[in-house]
Amino acid sequence: MKRNYYCLIAGLQDIALDTHKLSMGQIEFKQELAQELHPEDFLWTKKLFLPHDHTNLLNLLLKKEDETWDPKGNYSKEMFEENIKEPTGDLPTYMNRFIEAYKNSEPIFPKTSSENQLTILFYEYILSAENEFLRKWFRFNRDLNNILTAMICRKYDIPHENQIIGFDDISETIKKSHARDFGLTAEIGYMDELINITKLENTQEREKNVDRLRWSFLDEHTFFEYFTTDKVMAFMIKLGMVERWLSIDTEHGTKMFNELLNELKSSYKLPETFTEK
Repeated sequence: MKRNYYCLIAGLQDIALDTHKLSMGQIEFKQELAQELHPEDFLWTKKLFLPHDHTNLLNLLLKKEDETWDPKGNYSKEMFEENIKEPTGDLPTYMNRFIEAYKNSEPIFPKTSSENQLTILFYEYILSAENEFLRKWFRFNRDLNNILTAMICRKYDIPHENQIIGFDDISETIKKSHARDFGLTAEIGYMDELINITKLENTQEREKNVDRLRWSFLDEHTFFEYFTTDKVMAFMIKLGMVERWLSIDTEHGTKMFNELLNELKSSYKLPETFTEK
């Protein structure tokens, strides 16, 4: 049975994607939740931040010392460095599996970038979680990102098979289908809307409309979760989206899109170590 947090949720700021000022950010809210939530519920909430840990772990393994440490991650630099030397049991099992494969130059998924290999392992881990909200959210976000990636690759004539995360029916369909909607309109309720979004010329406008899809998903799946942890986690995700848009300037969207495009174009020219062994 889900626990209720009446005072905590009643006191949350009313936010929208276009909110211009936040009373707190994700890091501060996470610190508050460590005191307010039951330990089991707080552990579920922390899993929302695992993608930030991926960034930090990859920067360490790839020796990108000039990259800024992401403070939203759950694990410290010292903990990662210790586990790279020898597993301590403090990290999720999928991270240790990735670290071991990387150290031995033995790719878990051949012809796949280091980032995508870690992401695949993460989704295998999170989609088997006992928490239903986490499973639904991350499955939705994975499918959304997969479809967007495939659409971008199609537009610029870039092979996308190795960019798609997952091996379930929807992921495999995205890899193989040549249909305009990947044959998924019946299964993906937002497909028509997503196709229309990708037609927008303004990069930043496209990105914001995609976030509106994410926001709508969160509203729909927590509509009757008035005071539960699901509502808390949805607020945390929304808080991250608002934070991101508050930090974006007018040139950000185009810059990020161009970086993504360049990454996709070069992704099948992978380094010999680890990715192509």
